[in-house]
Amino acid sequence: MSEYQVRPATLRDAKAVAEVHAIALKAAYAGILPDDQLSALAPASRESKWREAIEYAEPQVHVAMLDGEVVGFVGFDRSRDPKTPATAGEIWAIYIKPEHWGKGVGVALWDAAREGLDEEGCTTVTIWVPLRNDRAMRFMELAGFKREMKTAGTTAVGTARIEQIRLKRDVS
Repeated sequence: MSEYQVRPATLRDAKAVAEVHAIALKAAYAGILPDDQLSALAPASRESKWREAIEYAEPQVHVAMLDGEVVGFVGFDRSRDPKTPATAGEIWAIYIKPEHWGKGVGVALWDAAREGLDEEGCTTVTIWVPLRNDRAMRFMELAGFKREMKTAGTTAVGTARIEQIRLKRDVS
């Protein structure tokens, strides 16, 4: 059993979610994004986005807690990709403080998202992962996700272009 507890986020968690997002992004994208863009990843720029997501459950947000501290979060909902069936879900975001990487937080968050997507009637789930984010790619593949090779493309992060690919698996 994991020492991490996962629960739905509340509005009081928005600041902590934004902090986890910024810290984890900086660590995960080191060597992928230019240094000036990494340094611009500030929690303040993300707090209102996460406050709104939590308030309107779009996406649904769950947090992983350890000793009263938010150490990770997952955002999930129906797929935002065009032409996907109503039964397709998506992990919109999953981020964990780097000092908690490899300790079971990601699995606990994935389990919560999978349960939530199942309750929503989703039968499949996707996630977009940067090709150069080896840690995320490895985690998602270990969780049973498979690359959809025809989905490879680029997305803008600030002024940088990031190559990414969609991964997919059944919810159950």
